[in-house]
Amino acid sequence: MNIATDTHDLNGQPAPPPPSPQRTMMRLPGLVAIGLYLLLLAGTDVFGVVTGHFEPLYLVFPVFFIAAAAGLMLLLRWAWALALATMALLSAIFMYNYFRQHEYMWLMQGLLNLVFFLYLVRTDVREKLR
Repeated sequence: MNIATDTHDLNGQPAPPPPSPQRTMMRLPGLVAIGLYLLLLAGTDVFGVVTGHFEPLYLVFPVFFIAAAAGLMLLLRWAWALALATMALLSAIFMYNYFRQHEYMWLMQGLLNLVFFLYLVRTDVREKLR
C-alpha cells in the first residue's frame, strides 16, 4: 500500500475529495468583491493615465491589481498577501488625504479599504488559501 496514492482514511473508508476552488469561493464572497474592486482600481488607473491625469509610471499598479485579483479567484496565498498589502496601503493613503483635505470622499474610500483589509486578515479566509 502506497501512502502517497492511498485514497482511504485511517478507518479504511474512502477519503472525501478535496473541495474545489468554486465551492470554496462560494463560501468566501468577500474575495470575489475584493477581486472586482481591484479590477475597478486597475481600470481607474489605466483610464487616468490615458486621459493624462496620472503619469505613465502609474501603469505599474494595474498590473499588480490584476495579478492580485486573478490570484484571489484561484485562492493563492501570494495573491492574498498582495491584496492585503494593497488594502493596507490604500487605506492609509486615503485616510491621510482625508485628514489633509477634509473631503468625505477620501474618508469613504479609506474606510472601504479598511473593511476589505479586516476581511482579508480573518483566519477562516487564510485557512482556505493554497
